[in-house]
Amino acid sequence: MILSKSRVAPTANKPSSKNQEAKLPALDDFLSSRDYKGAITLLEFQQKPEADLSLEDSEHMLWLAYSYFHFGEHDKALKIYKQLLDVSNENCSVYSTYIAACLYYVGKYEEAERYALEGPASRLRTRLLFHIANKQNDETKLMEYHQQLTDSIEDQLSLAAMHFLRTHYNEATDIYKKLLLDNRDFVALNVYIALCYSKLDYYDVSLEILSVYLQAFPDSSFAVNLKACNQFKLFNGRSAENELKVLQDYGKALMEDSLIKHNSCVFRGGDNAMQVLPKLIDLIPEARLNMVVYHLRSGSIEEAFKLVSDIEPSNPQEYILKAIVHAILGQNNVNQEQINAAQHNFNLVGGSASECDTIPGRQCMASSYFLLKQFEDVLVYLKSIKSYLASDDRFNWNYGIALAANGEYEEAEEALLQVQNEDFKEDYCYLSWLAKTYIANGKARLAWELYLRVESSDDSFNLLQLIANECYSAAAYYFAAKAFDVLERLDPNPDYWDGKRGACIGVFKDIVEGKESRELMKDIKSMLRYTSNPQVEYILKTMTKWEQSSY
Repeated sequence: MILSKSRVAPTANKPSSKNQEAKLPALDDFLSSRDYKGAITLLEFQQKPEADLSLEDSEHMLWLAYSYFHFGEHDKALKIYKQLLDVSNENCSVYSTYIAACLYYVGKYEEAERYALEGPASRLRTRLLFHIANKQNDETKLMEYHQQLTDSIEDQLSLAAMHFLRTHYNEATDIYKKLLLDNRDFVALNVYIALCYSKLDYYDVSLEILSVYLQAFPDSSFAVNLKACNQFKLFNGRSAENELKVLQDYGKALMEDSLIKHNSCVFRGGDNAMQVLPKLIDLIPEARLNMVVYHLRSGSIEEAFKLVSDIEPSNPQEYILKAIVHAILGQNNVNQEQINAAQHNFNLVGGSASECDTIPGRQCMASSYFLLKQFEDVLVYLKSIKSYLASDDRFNWNYGIALAANGEYEEAEEALLQVQNEDFKEDYCYLSWLAKTYIANGKARLAWELYLRVESSDDSFNLLQLIANECYSAAAYYFAAKAFDVLERLDPNPDYWDGKRGACIGVFKDIVEGKESRELMKDIKSMLRYTSNPQVEYILKTMTKWEQSSY
């Protein structure tokens, strides 16, 4: 998000003179360097105390309102413009347009439209109504005002901004590039182009373009912040934070800037999130989304759900977060309605023309098919982005499960073993799928060792059941017998005896056929003797008779 708080140009060092009188800076000096905070300070200092607003004061107040607006304090600018409108004559209806602009920035779109229509016809009014229509989701009015836009620089910048807001980043980039080609001295356009490339996940390209602007204005808070965000995506939070420290060299207090305060919290992995983000929710839209991410990572799913419930998605990130929250709740609560909502939102993003060829778009399409249990289709999308996410634990988790569910066990084992996060590796879902792939790949011993490392719990019991049944189905009878034996000791269920009996006979058969070592006879006999079932004696007698006759 771009805040209307422009950079402060560094003050030049001038030689001092004892005879030189201190001179108050002129308003033009502040405005030309876009130091709106300095301009506000000067204008407030010059303002008459407790004076009633009159026509004579209007020029002073106009500059104060202008400075407030560009510094991002739209509510203060709004108050002044309304005062000016009250004392103005009929020829000053342009104040209505200025009021509408302030109301737009404070989110009062209906009131903004009413004031804009009361103002004189102008390109500014058309651009303002164009963006108000977008905020009101009125496609008819949006197209009406779109057709009224001209080829002027201001109108084309407004159109590019609209494309950006509607996530049409390629279209926005095309307009910015054309304007830059015709106006080489408009170096700020490089920042807009870099921002579009960053949104398209071309972070390295974004950095290259951004460097052109930073060479001219190395103290630009917004440009440095964008560079930090790219570094965060390409590398890590520490690298991103180091970029922000550049601003301190120019005497800027980083934590006074809301956007940088927000992003510093994100770069630190949500550190101090509950103290920073709630205060920024009404100022920076991404703050609410990052609060949702924080709650998801901390396991507070209900808190995350409360936040996304208030969001009417308008961009891919919002649709994705809403889908993730619904998917987690749906799976945790076995709620098909929420799973359907998640699948729908994933499908909307993955199937959209602007996102279908992006990495997040393909992940969304894979997630949509995952919830539908169409794993062959899941793999089509995940395989197309595997090279970009080969070291991502979440990707390898989902990719491994999808491969295993589709019967591609060798690749599934490889993907699951790529997961490094220790919390993930202790999760029952991960353990069960890894055990299943081990068994399918003829490595039943590794599956059994997985069980031995798990602490006693419901999960360990469930894992034991899975190993027993999967080993039996894969004819890995020895480890099936061991698993059923433990199950029977824990719970004297006749089904476990049936499983153990069949598995022990299976081991005996493999020994007779030379597929297993005779040394296993001692183990299976010991397992059989634990059971008091009358069938045991007959089975043991048969085994003993074979042993005696085979020597």
